[in-house]
Amino acid sequence: MRILVDADACPVKHIIVRLAKKRKVQVAMFIDTSHEINDGYSEVIVVDKQRDSADIALINMANMHDIIVTQDYGLAAMVLGKGARAINQNGMIYSSGNMDRLLFERHLSQKVRRGGGRTTGPKKRTKADDERFEAVLGEMLEG
Repeated sequence: MRILVDADACPVKHIIVRLAKKRKVQVAMFIDTSHEINDGYSEVIVVDKQRDSADIALINMANMHDIIVTQDYGLAAMVLGKGARAINQNGMIYSSGNMDRLLFERHLSQKVRRGGGRTTGPKKRTKADDERFEAVLGEMLEG
């Protein structure tokens, strides 16, 4: 088991590394060339800045027993298709039970934006979000 992280905009990298070190689990952080990570623990995989480059590299490395951390519903759907597990930065576990709804909501939001409309952005991150993520990732690592 490894933890693979879509790390460009991931606000919980420090939590992932702390939990992984404690349990001696490998971590791979996927970033494009406009970012830099050096946490002293993770393998950092740098890809070009082309659209979805980090996602493609991550999905190509994902295996059945891996845990993937991503905010990207499309990437999460592909990960589930490979039999891996996926979680977002707020501790929501992606599953076949919620994926259709998430992808449909993403589609509707994109349609509104393409039509010139506005959609609401993510809520401001809270300490409770970090705590929930840490608890859920910890449970995933234990089982």
